Amino acid sequence: MLELKLIIVILREIEELNFYKMMSIKNIVSTFIFLVIAVVAYAQPGGDLPSEEVEIIKNFEAALEESNKLEITPELPPLDENSRKLVYTIPSKTLNVEYLAPKIRPIAMKRDPIPKVYNGHIKLGYGIPSSPYVEGSYHYVDPKKFELGFNGMHHSANFKDLDNQRFALTDIGFDGTYFNSDQGFAIGGNLGYTIDQVHFYGYDHDEQTFARDQIKQEFKTFEAGAKIFNGERTNGDLNYTAGFDFYRLTDNYASDENNIDIKLGVTKWFNEQHELTLGITTDFTTYDDQMEKNNLNNFYLMPNFTFHGDAFKVKVGANLTSNDDKFKVFPNAEAAVNIVGNKLSIYAGAEGSLYKNSFKKLSDYNPFIVSRTNLEIKNSSYNNFYGGIRGNLKVVDYQGQIGLKKVNDLALFIQHPVDTLRFGVLYDTVDVFYIKGTINATPIKGLEIIGTVGSNVYSLNNQEKAWHLPAFEVNVGLTYTTLEDKLRIKGEVFVENGVPYMNDLGEADKLNGLFDISLGADYQLAKNFGIFFQLNNLANNKRQRWANYPTYGINILGGITARF
Repeated sequence: MLELKLIIVILREIEELNFYKMMSIKNIVSTFIFLVIAVVAYAQPGGDLPSEEVEIIKNFEAALEESNKLEITPELPPLDENSRKLVYTIPSKTLNVEYLAPKIRPIAMKRDPIPKVYNGHIKLGYGIPSSPYVEGSYHYVDPKKFELGFNGMHHSANFKDLDNQRFALTDIGFDGTYFNSDQGFAIGGNLGYTIDQVHFYGYDHDEQTFARDQIKQEFKTFEAGAKIFNGERTNGDLNYTAGFDFYRLTDNYASDENNIDIKLGVTKWFNEQHELTLGITTDFTTYDDQMEKNNLNNFYLMPNFTFHGDAFKVKVGANLTSNDDKFKVFPNAEAAVNIVGNKLSIYAGAEGSLYKNSFKKLSDYNPFIVSRTNLEIKNSSYNNFYGGIRGNLKVVDYQGQIGLKKVNDLALFIQHPVDTLRFGVLYDTVDVFYIKGTINATPIKGLEIIGTVGSNVYSLNNQEKAWHLPAFEVNVGLTYTTLEDKLRIKGEVFVENGVPYMNDLGEADKLNGLFDISLGADYQLAKNFGIFFQLNNLANNKRQRWANYPTYGINILGGITARF
């Protein structure tokens, strides 16, 4: 009876406490069966509780109350629209980390084959009209000890259509350099001898005749020079040079000229890009025409400093000159700025100096100059103010310049009033406004184009015209190399205006202009042998660069070459 009461009490407690809310029906039945078994076990004989009869009055019916479900709708919290600036203070600390320096290894690249260097070459040819040609050179080089070289050339022509229209040029030279690697200096020297033969054929061939010896002019020039300089980079980034150049010039009419230049120069580099340079030159010249001696001695002191920036360059300097106790200072300055890298830069500058109109320089420019009747040699002094643009556009290097050159005693050439076969020299003060430009292009592999153009406008103080000085020039050259560099084809066009001259009546006149087209080709037949061919002045233009002296017209030259 007690057990039954205990069970009833437990069931009531379950009902009152809504135990069903925590357990499922299955769990309640399992718990009830467990309690019955426990009670039965407890009521087995041998227990201490007395046995009684139980009268069941009513069957127990368990019922579950209806549950109330809580309806919960979740909602997001409202957004926080306030702007907050968070400041973090992080203490800095330097860590000393020891590590081995990385080793950068270059990527292996295939090397281009080193072209074979030939020490010597010979060029032999013959042309029409009668024109033999010989050229040769040989050089031996030991990069650490010395260099030795020899070169020689002879070219002559005889245009028989016009008496005495002929020339001959022979040139021989030696040069060498000795390198002292222990002391870091080098000594160089050169010797040369030139014979330049021309003839005064500018006469009326219908009315006059001359024997060759009567009108032959032969300039013989002996040259020598030596210098000492740093053959290697010095510890203080200081470059130095000291030396001299000497020549002696004689002609067929007993005129001669001696000249010696003594040159000293030193350049100090700062940070391997800025340079401070000082140059000193003493130039002595003596000209003797057997009637009178003329001395012309110049001294130059040329300091300048050049600063190189990332996108600009500035040079500031001066040229201090002295002649005949007359002291002059000329500018030597230039500034350049890169506008678009190396594609476009602009520059401007000013420079000036003395230019010595020696017998050698005058005869090099005009070989028909008179030398036996009081030829006056003197200095031209000039100031040149200029500006321009330059740059590189992948396949084209270009430069254009505009400027004004103010020249005192510019040399002009007129026919000599007594010896009409030759030209005399007179001097005038001239302002020269000029424009010039150059291009160097390689539009396709193997093709190179070089072009120059120049235009001068002369304003003279005394003379009517700039006698025998050109005002406009154009020169264009093309070279094409193909067939694995065995064939090279060349072409050239040269245009020049007719120069002004004074005719027999003393009036200003103008000579005919020049339009010259020339072609040439070289072909390497074998490793050491080749052939060449030149066709000059295809238009057969016989313009007169100097009054009464027509040029040679069309001419041909061809021959063989050898290298070893």
